[in-house]
Amino acid sequence: MLRRAIDAGQLPSMILWGPPGTGKTTLAAIAAKKAKARFVAISAVSSGVAELRKIIDESRKLRQLTDQGTVLFIDEIHRFNKAQQDVVLPYVENGDVTFLGATTENPSFEVNSALLSRSRVYVLQPLSEDDVRTIVRRAITDERGLAGKVSLSVEAEDALVAVSNGDARVALNALELASDATAPSASGVRPIGLPDIREAMQRRSLLYDRAGDMHYDTISAFIKSVRGSDPDAALYWLMRMIDAGEDPMFIARRIVILAGEDIGLADPQALVIASAAQASVYLALAPKSDSLKRGLGELQKDLAETRADPVPLHLRNAPTPLMSNLGYGRDYKNAHDYVDHVAPDTSYLPESLQGRRYYVPTELGAEAKLKMRLEDLRRSVRGTDPARTADTSGRRPGAD
Repeated sequence: MLRRAIDAGQLPSMILWGPPGTGKTTLAAIAAKKAKARFVAISAVSSGVAELRKIIDESRKLRQLTDQGTVLFIDEIHRFNKAQQDVVLPYVENGDVTFLGATTENPSFEVNSALLSRSRVYVLQPLSEDDVRTIVRRAITDERGLAGKVSLSVEAEDALVAVSNGDARVALNALELASDATAPSASGVRPIGLPDIREAMQRRSLLYDRAGDMHYDTISAFIKSVRGSDPDAALYWLMRMIDAGEDPMFIARRIVILAGEDIGLADPQALVIASAAQASVYLALAPKSDSLKRGLGELQKDLAETRADPVPLHLRNAPTPLMSNLGYGRDYKNAHDYVDHVAPDTSYLPESLQGRRYYVPTELGAEAKLKMRLEDLRRSVRGTDPARTADTSGRRPGAD
């Protein structure tokens, strides 16, 4: 629908919602050019009401003199407060400007309902690895880019594509930095290898904000993974939060709540262990296992070398109609509604990490029982547990 509207030059007022580096500004500029409209781009970070009024006044005069429309593109629209957003509203309604907004935050919470109701929301997804790879290769060969003056090893390209997390801007900036830091060979070509890309990237790009969507999406995925008895996914989402710098107290509070609400008296010790920080003696006397440490090593490797894919839609909560319409929470199976509190045919890890095993218990101490429980759980999730085959629905009696 959006492509047809752009090709026809008939632009509705719209909001482009998506992560950084997915082409929101570029798409808005292309749309304005197709519509033969004047394109004015401002950033909500550095602009205010006075600039908005000036642009709108110029747009009205231009429309009266030449009948040319104006596309007002406001980048990071979520940075405008309610009063600033209200300034745009009447001019969008009477057609003085076509409003195009771009945001990395959920419009349901960050854009006034009046402006939101007059705009179409289009969701931009992170670029695929193939998309980023195409962009990187074009940047190397194109005369407007590096013009064939660099060569990128296969390993370096794979690493650059993976750790850019679908953000073309991150990939291009890292490529340029690696090129500048690499000395040319005798032929004048700069050979960029895996160490050069790692040095240029320093740290992977994580789409995470303690007050943004990723904060809530990730903790939702963590909670649902624990509730669904999937230790691998629980550890994965936990490390995603820690690696992104999440507040440890926030995580600790959620774990205590989980112990009380989702485990309760099924294991009374869970709440005690989650609440108590004074566990040194208990740990000193307990049977020892390094399974968690080994799992941590695997997690850190995957976090460093694989895409940090978005939280799967079925693991996200949908507190607003927009999020519900976009499929948030759709097809989520609440583990408490099923026999043994295990939802069959349910996955809690991103699709690219399906089958990963981060927690591999030993047969020492209480972990021997945990190992048997984990094996039973995995059979139940796959629907291969003989004890569950009699009830084809898998749901608990009376569960709705």
